[in-house]
Amino acid sequence: MKVLEVTNVDFALRHFLLPLMRGIRARGHDVIGVSADGPLLATVRAEGFRVVSVPLARSLFPLALWRGFRALVTLFRAEQPDLVHAHMPISGFLARAAGRATGVKVIAYTCHGFLFNQPGPWWRRGLGLAMEWLGGRLTDIHLTVSADEANDARRLGIHCASTAIGNGRDPACYRPDPAARARIRAELGVPDERVVVAVVSRLVRHKGHPELLAAMRDVDAELWVVGERLASDHGTDLEPFFATAGLGSRLRRLGYREDIAALLAAADIFALPSHFEGLPMSVIEAMLCGLPIVATNIRGPREQVIDGQTGFLVPPMRIPELATALQTLATDLALRTRLGAASRARALDLYDESRVIGRTLDLLGL
Repeated sequence: MKVLEVTNVDFALRHFLLPLMRGIRARGHDVIGVSADGPLLATVRAEGFRVVSVPLARSLFPLALWRGFRALVTLFRAEQPDLVHAHMPISGFLARAAGRATGVKVIAYTCHGFLFNQPGPWWRRGLGLAMEWLGGRLTDIHLTVSADEANDARRLGIHCASTAIGNGRDPACYRPDPAARARIRAELGVPDERVVVAVVSRLVRHKGHPELLAAMRDVDAELWVVGERLASDHGTDLEPFFATAGLGSRLRRLGYREDIAALLAAADIFALPSHFEGLPMSVIEAMLCGLPIVATNIRGPREQVIDGQTGFLVPPMRIPELATALQTLATDLALRTRLGAASRARALDLYDESRVIGRTLDLLGL
């Protein structure tokens, strides 16, 4: 079979879809990646995958939508795929519409977070719901990464057979690694006894960086911020929050990194105080590395974290509760060790990449 994996930007293709593309190829199928152009596509192409760049924008502007749809229609007519597997709200809708318009045999969609569940103006959430409902009419196989959002899809009539597949990472890569811990800490000049809180995410407002920066003022630890803002990201500029954080040398901004597994192995606590998520891959990576997790009690993280057993869940946008949870872990090595071990055990049980991909491929009929 010929399969087209369609997503919005190179970041998503590189970090979310590449393992799935490997699995499709391993089962003997022809797989092509499709996304907007970007430097991270080079990594995918280096593994021998064909990747086609199309003008997909993370925008609801009508002209941008039309350009993306028209480019996908042209591509699908040329490639004649057996299966189009679409991802992300806007690119996912356009790919499903283009697939139906060009007579693609099977159209699948994986939701990584519904737009209508995101904080924002009512009209945007309403448009997001309408787009998902219409997209559901165009979808043969409807998947979500979060169980909550599969329930939403069935409850709201988006798709009666929506199935949660989860997310996964390779436990051979993401694991406790004393050698990596020693190496990274030596490179950064961080003593082994110093407690480190890590956050790995894009630098966008809904990931909760402002709350985390404020909470860290009352935590006896330093903060490693890993990630950057994508060119396609919208919304509030976070630079003023970093400039006024007041953490001094306790704040390290490490930018975009490829060695996430090593950085997490070198940290002691993982924090992700998001306002909205699908099923965050960074939490899975941190769990596999044996870290206790401090996350917000929202869709996605509340499926991953068992409060008091593998970490702590706190209300979104609440700085005092976030600070208390982080400080509790920062001052108690035995608690960090116990919760971190339970965190890894849970991740091994639920988020092993090979099992998640195998289940996904089976549902896709590959």
